[in-house]
Amino acid sequence: MSERLHVADRAKAFFKGAQSGQLFDRIAQVGGQVDYILFVLMRYWVPTVLPPPGRERLTKNDPDYWLESEQILKTAALRLRELKPLIELLTTPNPAADTSECEPLSVGAVPELGLSSIIEGIAEAAGRYGGPDYTSVVKAFDPVPLRQIQPFKHNKKHSAELWVVFLLREHFRSVGLGKDRYWPLVAPVCTAAKIVNQNGQAYGPDELKSWWQKNWPRTYTQLDQKAETNDLGGAAYEQDFRWFLAWIAWQRNRRGD
Repeated sequence: MSERLHVADRAKAFFKGAQSGQLFDRIAQVGGQVDYILFVLMRYWVPTVLPPPGRERLTKNDPDYWLESEQILKTAALRLRELKPLIELLTTPNPAADTSECEPLSVGAVPELGLSSIIEGIAEAAGRYGGPDYTSVVKAFDPVPLRQIQPFKHNKKHSAELWVVFLLREHFRSVGLGKDRYWPLVAPVCTAAKIVNQNGQAYGPDELKSWWQKNWPRTYTQLDQKAETNDLGGAAYEQDFRWFLAWIAWQRNRRGD
């Protein structure tokens, strides 16, 4: 999979770093799932898809290229459906024509049915890129699992790294580890994944904890202030983990076919 997503070099470097510190054994000993951690990191490593040059958002009020694209494509899909009678007229042979000179068109020659659905699907995918920050990206191609759909807004530097640390932290918390035990595991995972401090040095457990606690509230804020639960972070992790379970089951079934 790492080769298909063009992140094989980063995956190999991660495995090399993890094996040197027996990190996988330490994760397994506390009940963590290495497959989920790889699921988190693979999404982080996938390169960003950027708008064409000149279409970037430079100021807060600039139109968002992805949301604008979604609107344009959905309008195009709607127009195609409206034009269906005309398309059928243009693609249906003239009943009065000499059938020996006019080959009847097959059903597949009417493109509207499939094309409008394809355009609409592309529009929905483009809309999920909405916002200048890559952490808002959600893809469902092939089905490559990438980003989350959560009640958070995020537009700060390093928000992708903060989200990775959040998911790792919540995963180890979910298996019963306290903060004195999970940070010493999260830190080496980040080091192996090349998530380092501003000086390019590996985070120690206390340094990573301090950095995350300082920047997380500034970067991720709850959009829905009237949510029934106060633990949107836990709910976000649980949804992501359920996504992982469904995805890994699909992968295993596909290999078994």
